Amino acid sequence: MPRILLVEDNEMNRDMLSRRLERRGYSVVMAQDGRQGYQLARSEAPDLILMDLSLPVMDGWEVTRLLKAEEATRHIPIIVLTAHVLIRDREKALEAGCDDFDTKPVDFGRLSEKMEKLLLVRKTS
Repeated sequence: MPRILLVEDNEMNRDMLSRRLERRGYSVVMAQDGRQGYQLARSEAPDLILMDLSLPVMDGWEVTRLLKAEEATRHIPIIVLTAHVLIRDREKALEAGCDDFDTKPVDFGRLSEKMEKLLLVRKTS
C-alpha cells in the first residue's frame, strides 16, 4: 500500500482528501504546516507527497526546494495542490522541483491519474 504525505493547512481539505485516499487503498500521513511536512517527508519516507503551496511556518515552494536538494528525499514525487492557477505559479512550482501540479478545488479523478502515473514511474525506476 503506497504511503502518501498530505501537506495541507486547511482542515476540511485534509479531512476530505485523506478519507478519499484511504478509500483508494493509500496509507496517509498528514502535516498541517510546511515545517511539519518537511520533517515527516524525511522521517516517514512517503511514496508520494501532495503539497499545498500556501502553508504556515514554511511555504510549499521552500519545502519542495529543500526536499529536492537532499539525497534522501529528492526521489519522492511531489504534486502541488493549490488555488494558485496562474501559468507563472505552475512554472514556479515546477522550477522548485515539483513533479506535477493540480488546482483546487481538487478533481479527485484527475489527481488520482497523476498520482498513479508518478507512482508507476517510481516503481519501475
